Amino acid sequence: MAVIYIGDRNTGKTALAIELTNSIFDYVHIPNQSYENLKALFFDETEDKFRPTPVDPSNVYTTRSLDVEVTLPAGRKTISIDWIDTPGEVWRKSWQLDNPQQWQQVLAAVKQSEGILLVLPPYREMLSPQAPVDFSEFPTQQQWCNRFQRWVDFFHNDCPKVRHIVICLNKADLFCDLEQEAFQLAYDPLRSRKNWYQRNSYVSQRYFRPVQRQLVAMTKPPAGVPVRCFITSIYNRALLELPWIYLASFLAS
Repeated sequence: MAVIYIGDRNTGKTALAIELTNSIFDYVHIPNQSYENLKALFFDETEDKFRPTPVDPSNVYTTRSLDVEVTLPAGRKTISIDWIDTPGEVWRKSWQLDNPQQWQQVLAAVKQSEGILLVLPPYREMLSPQAPVDFSEFPTQQQWCNRFQRWVDFFHNDCPKVRHIVICLNKADLFCDLEQEAFQLAYDPLRSRKNWYQRNSYVSQRYFRPVQRQLVAMTKPPAGVPVRCFITSIYNRALLELPWIYLASFLAS
C-alpha cells in the first residue's frame, strides 16, 4: 500500500524522516536506512542545519523508499513509504504554472497513493513568544489558512485513490510544552490516555482551530476520507512516532 510523504519548503520534512531512523528501541523503526548515512546526505555541518532540496529542472523530484516497521499488540507491521523528496517550491501554484511538464511528473507519482502524510509548519501567531526563531520566516495565520485550502483542493482534485490523510503540524517545540502534550497523546498499547478518535479531536480543536471547517468538509461523504491531525517534533520521540503508529494500525501490511 503506497503512502507518500510530502510538504512545503522549510517544514522540517527531512529532519523528521531522518530522526525517525535514530532509534531501535521504540515502537517505530526503519530497518533499511541508516541515521548516519541519511544525515550525511542532508545535513550541512558548516551551517549546522539540514540543507533544503535544490531545484533541478532535469529531475524535479526523487522518490526515496522507506519501510517503516511498527510494533503493535497484534505484531509487527510494515508501511511502505514513498518519500517524494522535492524542493518546497514544487508545491507552490506559481511554480506549477511555470513548469507544467515537471508538475505532471510529480502528479503521476502522487495519484497512485492510498495514504498521504503531509507536514505543515506552524503559523506565526501560534509561536511561543520565547521561540528562538525569526518569526518573519513563518506564515501568518491567514497565509497558513489559505495554503491549507490549496492542500484541500489538491487532495480533492489530484489524489483519487487516497484512503487516509495524516496531517502533521511540525516544529511543535516552538508552540507547546512537548512533555505535557506527549503525556496526553503518547501511545501505549496497555494504558494510553486517549484513543485515536480522542487524540484527533484534542489536536484538531487545540491546534487546527482556524481550519475546522475544511477538516470537516474533507471527511464528508461521498468523496470524504479519514483525516487525522498530529503535532510532531524531532525533540520528542512519542509525538514523532504517533502518525506512523496510526498509519500502521489502519494501512500496514
